[in-house]
Amino acid sequence: MVMIFAQVISLIITVYIYIVVARAIISWVNPDPYNPIVRFLHNATDPVLYRIRRVLPLQFGGFDFSPILLLVGLYFVQRVVWLVLQRLAMSL
Repeated sequence: MVMIFAQVISLIITVYIYIVVARAIISWVNPDPYNPIVRFLHNATDPVLYRIRRVLPLQFGGFDFSPILLLVGLYFVQRVVWLVLQRLAMSL
């Protein structure tokens, strides 16, 4: 049961990673702000990216590096949660 929970958490984080990557790619062009997909990507990622930008201003020369920091953080959280839950499952 714990391994199923670990897989679900890992899947949720993986989907969010794809959303962040899509947001970064779509920022390279001038997207229509009224497009539902663009609005979803902004609504799903803006709260987290705003907090990162507020703590660490990572904009250099017109490039925003906060999505990269978010991706690294998500990958780290995914690995830690996976390892902790896997060890918990093995100990039960």
